[in-house]
Amino acid sequence: MNTKLEDHERQPCEIWTRVMGYHRPVSQFNIGKQSEHRERRPFREARTVEVRALAA
Repeated sequence: MNTKLEDHERQPCEIWTRVMGYHRPVSQFNIGKQSEHRERRPFREARTVEVRALAA
């Protein structure tokens, strides 16, 4: 089923983030903090390979 919504049928998505230990919606940030939030890049840690030493 391929459903296509018109713009007036869509519901805006509210983005929340954690700042200084508190979760807040980005829409409540001041202009400077909103700009800073848009420039952030998500952190992805590379997967590590567990190395086990062979006991001889």
